[in-house]
Amino acid sequence: MVEFQIADVNRRMDGALEALRREFTGLRTGRASTHLLDTIVVKAYGSDMPLIQVATVSAPEPRLITVQVWDRSLVGAVEKSIRDSGLGLNPNSDGQLVRLPIPELSQERRAEISKIAHKFTEQARIAVRNVRRDGMEHLKRLEKDGKMSEDEHRQKSDEVQKLTDLHIKKVDDLLAQKEKEIMQV
Repeated sequence: MVEFQIADVNRRMDGALEALRREFTGLRTGRASTHLLDTIVVKAYGSDMPLIQVATVSAPEPRLITVQVWDRSLVGAVEKSIRDSGLGLNPNSDGQLVRLPIPELSQERRAEISKIAHKFTEQARIAVRNVRRDGMEHLKRLEKDGKMSEDEHRQKSDEVQKLTDLHIKKVDDLLAQKEKEIMQV
């Protein structure tokens, strides 16, 4: 009876990919995307709340994001949170509607964002490799404890390595896609 599940290794590696996708949604590309504001937290009602819990975010035009704040008293807090987020956006409010014009990205800003994308990608690669290491250590323990034969260990190790290679390739593909998006003028 083998206690090693390749599906668990796959699930954990998929989790690293999903985390990378979430990180990439917060990177500005010069085009309006409602996901750009996903990471913004607003000080509201005495606590920190995600922006989407105090407002509706939409992108009516390719170069504009609108934030419809539900409570008029929170408009200033929403503006401050957006301004302080480091996204380089300058909010303009009109009553409860906050407009965020998306400025053109300079070439050097595109390069900075690309470096950030590379940093996120490297973190995802490290996460995938850590899952691989954990899987391999688990396999070694099973073989050492006599719960798995040497041939079975080698076969499962090959499966884990193939999964690792596949996930690293997916990470690299996500980076290439995001870089293309960032560099698009």
